[in-house]
Amino acid sequence: MNNGPNQQILEQLVGKVVGDVAGAMGVFMAYLGDQAGVYQAMDEAGPSTVEELSGKTGLNPKYLHEWLGANAAAGYVTYDSTNERFSLSNEQALVFTREGQPACVQGFFQAVMSQYETHTKAVETFKSGKGRPWGEHSKCCFCATDRFFRPGYAANLIDNWIPALDGVGAKLKSGARIADIGCGHGSSSILLAQAYPESQVFAFDFHEPSIVEARQKARAAGVKNVQFDVARAQDFPGKDFDLACIFDALHDMGDPVGAARHIRETLKPDGTLMLIEPLAGDSMNENLHPLGQIYYAFSTTICTPASLAQEVGLGLGAQAGQKRLTEVLNQAGFTRVRRATETPTNMVLEVRL
Repeated sequence: MNNGPNQQILEQLVGKVVGDVAGAMGVFMAYLGDQAGVYQAMDEAGPSTVEELSGKTGLNPKYLHEWLGANAAAGYVTYDSTNERFSLSNEQALVFTREGQPACVQGFFQAVMSQYETHTKAVETFKSGKGRPWGEHSKCCFCATDRFFRPGYAANLIDNWIPALDGVGAKLKSGARIADIGCGHGSSSILLAQAYPESQVFAFDFHEPSIVEARQKARAAGVKNVQFDVARAQDFPGKDFDLACIFDALHDMGDPVGAARHIRETLKPDGTLMLIEPLAGDSMNENLHPLGQIYYAFSTTICTPASLAQEVGLGLGAQAGQKRLTEVLNQAGFTRVRRATETPTNMVLEVRL
């Protein structure tokens, strides 16, 4: 006989949902503050009243009052009730406005907002079971993806990930050929080109607007030893590469086996594939935590639809795990796969012939 819901469990679940709704609105408010420059103004000004912030930003004080209330309640800004001033602690500033710092999460927030922006298409895709090409997302999604990943690459790629690969660092310093496949806006490619001026970086992405943006970023950075071209992972041009890289992109590909096979064919016999993928266990049960929830969610609306929109449409998903990734790489002809290192969000696999 069903005696109805367990009241304690129900209250706990409702409390969790209320917290999630508060978090969803917190992300929205944080995005507003980023786009309107409020966090930056607070970081520069120090403790300020609503009126002082209004004068500094030119924003309506009535809007600022409500926005600051939401942020103070969320713990995103600090409120001193004795003098009615709002401020950012050093930690809050690092998270919400210090662009380029690994702790800054505005790229994450922007990525979430990009999915809300095109939610109608997301619902349509989910219900239809069909694919959704990468190019059908809002421009905000492309910018957010680069903005989110760039600080992590800047903090880890040269200092931690390359040194974790056997003998690769020495090759790059003396001069090597590097292929960056699925390069997006080119942040990883530019970092490699800057760190290893004797090497030549060849970067590829099938999304032409991203390649256009990457070329502009390279010009702005003044790097000459990087070349960006529109090409698919399965048939990009070039050969005799010492190092091939895929940064958080293999699971988005429709034919990751074909892509990995082509990479194997373009590498030198002693070449290395460095594969960076989202950190994940090999079973769903291992991934049932907040980061796994986030990755599964983005995979639902971005990664898996992108894969299903391409030939083969394997749909690895953003939480494929090392075991499944190794199976893909073995099918492509690679025989040695090891986890060289990891961060709280990514695994770095060293892949060899």
